[in-house]
Amino acid sequence: MLRLRRIRIPCGWSSSVGIHCAGQKGTVELVANMAGRKSEPAPVFTGGPAADHEVAARQLAALREQLANLPPKPARTPEEQTAAEALLTRGHAIREAFLTEHAEAVYETVTNGFRTSLRVGELVDAVALRFPELVPSRAQLAAHQLPLKDRDSLEIAQGIFLAQVLARPRTGHHLLHAMAQPRQEALDLLDTLLLDDAVDLGVVHVQRKDNVGHVTVQNHSCLNAEDDASTAALETAVDLVLLDDRIEAGVLRGGPATHPKYAGRRVFSSGINLTHLYHGRISLTDFFLERELGVVNKLYRGHDLAPPRPGALESRHEKPWIGAVDSFAIGGGCQFLLVLDRVVAETGAYFNLPAGKEGIIPGCGVMRLPRFLGEGPAREAVLFNRDFPVDSPDGRRLVSEVVDPARMDDAIARAVDQLMACGLPSVRANRRAMRLGAEPLDLFRTYMAHYARDQAYCAHSDALIHNLERTWSAHRRRPK
Repeated sequence: MLRLRRIRIPCGWSSSVGIHCAGQKGTVELVANMAGRKSEPAPVFTGGPAADHEVAARQLAALREQLANLPPKPARTPEEQTAAEALLTRGHAIREAFLTEHAEAVYETVTNGFRTSLRVGELVDAVALRFPELVPSRAQLAAHQLPLKDRDSLEIAQGIFLAQVLARPRTGHHLLHAMAQPRQEALDLLDTLLLDDAVDLGVVHVQRKDNVGHVTVQNHSCLNAEDDASTAALETAVDLVLLDDRIEAGVLRGGPATHPKYAGRRVFSSGINLTHLYHGRISLTDFFLERELGVVNKLYRGHDLAPPRPGALESRHEKPWIGAVDSFAIGGGCQFLLVLDRVVAETGAYFNLPAGKEGIIPGCGVMRLPRFLGEGPAREAVLFNRDFPVDSPDGRRLVSEVVDPARMDDAIARAVDQLMACGLPSVRANRRAMRLGAEPLDLFRTYMAHYARDQAYCAHSDALIHNLERTWSAHRRRPK
């Protein structure tokens, strides 16, 4: 017997939408007449945070239930997918409207009146518990951990929330401060480094040699490509270098590869792990946001020693860094070079920033690369996938010295000696002065606010999926 059940989708459609369920298999067919579709004004919230959240949560729960009535994404017809996207879009509009009014109140509540520091991942988890429906819970995301093409864009809600937090000076600076603290893993391992002068984090290795901390990336299975786990390990390694008072400067380098094509050669970085990205294993919070606000920012700005206060000067513990590029620095690898104090590279190496071709935003590289290369070459890198040989005129704008592979160790040691010749206090003061002029903290905060939302949409777009299938054959690869 055929049964008809009607659901209401509050997205401004002039026609009704019916879901027809028939047969023992529960086959679902959505019949939707899209003619006459019109945009609906965004909701307006004018009450207090608690009352408005009750209204928003009720609306969002209704949308979530209606989405659950549709088949899983791989089984949807085009009309059903259009209906799903309309439900998701309406939910994003409700969140935007609510957070435009109440983002600071939400943040203040979950941080105990700004007294508790929460990292990005901890923050969205706390919001999911305290303000249901505003962002997805860990359980919802875990149940939704599927390849990008097979899942709905639930993480966009996290991007919307984090964008609103970062856009406001008070909440934004509080979050930046939280992300500029040492990871607990680093604090737990500091005694090991002090005792053994080395810590093995699996995909990253830290070793102290005299006054230099050597951070070696050794994610051998994928030519040092980056993912959630390797990003957390690298941030822990950078924290350890910053925490060890015997260390005055850091060196970031890739380890010898085991890949047959590069066996015995060092590789700096292959950038984001595109196979993991395609299969839904790259997190918006743990990778895209915590990478920029965590490890990359710590290389550039160090640890933040004091909570933000109006009118207070920066109080940071930072150290200079040398980058050593063997083979290539692709994508995220290039992004690291933009925050280091000197880059040496072997002859024949190259760097690029192809995330635009892939369909995502290359972190803060879009903001920083033009400072080194100029806007024209930077556009060619991001939008047109241009490679830059390290010994080319444009390449030398970022790379300070190019040497034969056999001379890389000597070049690294020489760079450290030259950097420290004037003493650590002046090095710290001068790198801080250059940073304050080139990229004030408010500029970084504002950029990251837009990045949080825009990257969330980019990372869940059909264009990204198509690009990864077309240029990387990601649908034929399996994560390692």
